Amino acid sequence: MEHLSESQQQALSQLREITNGGDDEVAVGVLSSVEWDVQRAAEMIFGTASTSTPNLPSSPPRRPIETFDVDDSYQGTTNSPEEPTIRERDTTSSLLTLTRPLVSLLAFPFHIISNVLRFIFGILRIPFPQFRFSGLNFYRPLRPRPSSAGGPDRWVRELEEETGAVCIGRLKTSRGATSSVAVDSSSSSLTARTYGTTSPNDDGRKLLPDFTLGGYEETLKSCQRDAKIACVILVSEEHDDVAEFKRSTLTDLTFVKTLYDNDIVVWGGDVRHREAWSAAEKLQATTYPFVAFIALQPRRSPASSSSSRPSSPTLTVLSRHQGRCVPATGPTSAATLVDHLERQVLPRVKPFLERIRASQRERERDRMLREEQDRAFHDAARRDKQRIEAKMAAERAQIEATRKAEEDALAEQRRRETEAENTKKREATRMDWRRWTRRAVVGPEYSDPKTSLRVAIRLPSGGRVIRSFPPSATLTSLYSFVDAQLIPSHFSPNDDPISPPEGVAGGEEALEQQIVSMSDAADWWGFDVTLAYPRTEIPWKSGIRLSDIQPLKGGGQVVVELRNSVRRSLADRSPTHNTAAQDDDGYDTEDSE
Repeated sequence: MEHLSESQQQALSQLREITNGGDDEVAVGVLSSVEWDVQRAAEMIFGTASTSTPNLPSSPPRRPIETFDVDDSYQGTTNSPEEPTIRERDTTSSLLTLTRPLVSLLAFPFHIISNVLRFIFGILRIPFPQFRFSGLNFYRPLRPRPSSAGGPDRWVRELEEETGAVCIGRLKTSRGATSSVAVDSSSSSLTARTYGTTSPNDDGRKLLPDFTLGGYEETLKSCQRDAKIACVILVSEEHDDVAEFKRSTLTDLTFVKTLYDNDIVVWGGDVRHREAWSAAEKLQATTYPFVAFIALQPRRSPASSSSSRPSSPTLTVLSRHQGRCVPATGPTSAATLVDHLERQVLPRVKPFLERIRASQRERERDRMLREEQDRAFHDAARRDKQRIEAKMAAERAQIEATRKAEEDALAEQRRRETEAENTKKREATRMDWRRWTRRAVVGPEYSDPKTSLRVAIRLPSGGRVIRSFPPSATLTSLYSFVDAQLIPSHFSPNDDPISPPEGVAGGEEALEQQIVSMSDAADWWGFDVTLAYPRTEIPWKSGIRLSDIQPLKGGGQVVVELRNSVRRSLADRSPTHNTAAQDDDGYDTEDSE
């Protein structure tokens, strides 16, 4: 006891004085389960809530206890005539409280013998029977009592170990077919809802109700939510009738089958544990074993109330059963509980719960229908939004494509205008070169007929021109003369420029330098000069004399072919001189004879 604080040791000593000693470990367990409240511990030990304990320090105010509506209109028919009323039981408990210390002292030797036998039977794994005098003192069995931290799961495991039974929820059983259930010892879940077809007596094991392992409040909320009946079972190891209740009532196959087939949620615990103690306080349990049936019932409204609005159902204690389970007519016997369930609770409660469940299913269908409608609405809205967004995107793309096409067309127009302007400038510059060439390079025609080279030129327009060149004339002279023939007639020779458009003046040498500086001489001239027969091109080369070209050594005839660019720009040109000689080239032909 060294680990206890000073206040806890003081509470322990006060409890010793009230109970005339006893087992300190058991007293510590009881005190810890009631948060070291001496008065509550004494009430728990003596089984009464009205025990007067002098010389006790004032305990702190206790929190309000949640209560339920108690509907005991059908309760009186379940009590046996042999059962005492609650007032009689309270009187008996008060008398027992006064005589208990003396009886405990006289029974002390029996407890020593009981503990020795319990120890021996525990080693041999033999169940030890309960004696009436065992609840009159603070004896402690071989297996340690659970601490206040224990819960329903621990209590159910201990119940299975003590009774040698197994919860029916661990069997592979379908509801309504518990007459052919089988034990599945490999299952680890106490509330597993799996099913099979073997008889429960095949392996000799007994069955327990399908206890739920959640908390008390959680179980009630589940029953309220699912519209089910709850069966709350509370026991106290300090009461002599509990052991027989566990062996006879909780393992009764008819009782277990009735609970399981009607889908009744079963919750149980020992009041030594905090959760079960809280449930006992709320259910106002005074004697153990204790069984209560709870379910939703219409809320009772005062008779003077004129409101026609239906009130919501509330959890109601349908009946409470407490006391001995023997004989068979005892309030907590299996026969009494089954008869009460089949004759009163189920016929009265199941139709109302079924209406609630039908209403819940209807609301669930309505909710699912609304969710489906909302989902369909959202899907339609999403598709409409996507369609509108796609249409808007297509319109934006079309507007963007139109804008881009307009920009491209404008850019193309500007490019063409710029190109046309540049082409016009180049043609103007090229025309200036032609006119300068006509004035500075071509000059007047060579007049010596003996030494001159007469060349007949077939122009692109179809006309012919005859030109006499001096013996020193070059290809540049021939090309310059042809180039001068491409000058439109509205350009007067008198207006030809004196100096070249670019570079310095220098006659034919300046022209050849300009042509050489260009990348392609053919592009500069814009036409090709070929022999009439055989048809052979005479390409321009700088410094080549006409007399050095074999076909033109004594004169000859050439044909001028324009390139496309020059043909377009000079489509409307006309020759400027020698028009009278276009029909006679000075040579005799067969046609002239």
